[in-house]
Order: sequence, then structure tokens, then C-alpha cells
Amino acid sequence: MITREPYYCPECTSMFARWGYKGLSFSQQVGQAMLVTLRAVLYIPLMFSKRNRHEVWYQLFFTGIKSLPVISVVALFTGMIFAVQTGIELARFGQEVQVGGAVTVVMLREMGPFMTGLIIAASVGSSIAAQLGTMTVSEEIAALEIMSIDPIRFLVMPRLLALLVMMPMLTLYTDLLAVAGGAIIGVTQLGVDVQAYLDNAVLYAELKDLYTGLFKAFCFGFIICAVACHEGFTTTGGAVGVGKATRSTVVISFLVILVTGFILTRIFYN
Repeated sequence: MITREPYYCPECTSMFARWGYKGLSFSQQVGQAMLVTLRAVLYIPLMFSKRNRHEVWYQLFFTGIKSLPVISVVALFTGMIFAVQTGIELARFGQEVQVGGAVTVVMLREMGPFMTGLIIAASVGSSIAAQLGTMTVSEEIAALEIMSIDPIRFLVMPRLLALLVMMPMLTLYTDLLAVAGGAIIGVTQLGVDVQAYLDNAVLYAELKDLYTGLFKAFCFGFIICAVACHEGFTTTGGAVGVGKATRSTVVISFLVILVTGFILTRIFYN
């Protein structure tokens, strides 16, 4: 279904020719990943069909509910750490009451979707790559195609839908827990009244910050699915190849999420 061309060209004798070949190969891989994911988008209206219903619900559970423990710990302590560092500096100017607004704005705009995206890429994305990679090297994907079962509909669509639905919801959950963690530090260590903390959080945070963060989370879910499914479908080399695909998924997802987050920030806050 998807092939991965080698990044070595035996006919390319010059350095520039090899660079050009690598660039073409990279563009081909990006195009394949996007086409597979966009094809999965076309199957989303069939998510409640008898064939897909069970897998869709399982992926929603796996992506959302199973990720809550680690996201809860990371979100709570992220808010606490940011409140400590920000509160120390604000206290030098007697403005520690402003820590609520600082934590809320930063989490809504940037840290909420970033932290959620990195956690999901490391947990769910790597799992998707390992599952599909194992199916690829064991020729289960080929068996599905022989039985006239589209792997895009059967394997990619439920995972894509789960990531697109759960990433914004998990991001909102991360934001709330981080704000709560900041409130704990504000009250216990900075002497900020709870009501004053919440008033400043509401005063400085805007709906645009919330919508921007949720849109970023939606885009990050698409990216994680595209990278993980492509790496899984192009796995070769048995168990060693599955390990390489898993590692590549996490590394590439991290890099693309960071770059995409910066680009979206520049677009929304230019």
C-alpha cells in the first residue's frame, strides 16, 4: 500500500545530487502520509457502521480515558512549576496576585496543547506505530487487502477520529488542572487569595486564547495520526524495524508539533 524509498541513490555521485534525492524522498514520504490521513477523513461518516463502531469506541477509550493518569500528573505539576517560577519574579514587584492570569494565559495559548500533544505522541502515537508496524511485517495488512478490507477504513479512520475528538478535550482538561495547580501554589506559597487568583485568571484570559489552544490541539491530533500511521505502514525489518518505527514516530511528531505550534502562534498573534 505504501512504500518507503531508500535514502541512498547509487547513481548519485555528487553531494548535491544525493541531497536532492533525499529531498525528493522526504517529499514523497510527506505526501504519502498526508494522502493516507486525508483518505481516512473521507471514511469518518462511516464511523457508526457495524464494521467500525466497536473499533471507534475502543480507540476513543484508549486515546482519552487511558491517557488521563499521566496527563493529570503532568498538567498539575506543570501549573505548579510555572506558578512557582512566575510568582517568585512577580513577588519582587509586589504583583504576585497576577500569577493567576499568567498561568491561565500561558496554558491556554501554548503549554496546554503542547504538553498534551507531546504526551499523546509519546504514548498513543508510539502505540499506533507499533501496532501497525507489527501488522505490516507480519503481512496482516496484505491479508486485509486480499480480503477486500480497506486498511485505511479499518485501521486508520478510528485512530484518526479518536485523536481529533480527544485531543481538544484532553487539552481543556490539561488547562483546568494546570490552573488548579497554579492556584495551589498561589494560595499556599505566595499568599494569594483564591478569589483574587480566579479573578485575575478570568480577567486576562480571552476566548481567543482558548480557541487557539483547542485548534492547535486538533491540528496536533491530525499530525500524530499521520506520522504514526505512515511509520507503521512503511515498517520493514521485523522486530528491529518496529522499534525504529516507534522511535521515529515520537521524534518526528515532537518536531512537527513544535514547528506547527510556532507557525500557528505567529498566524493567530501576528
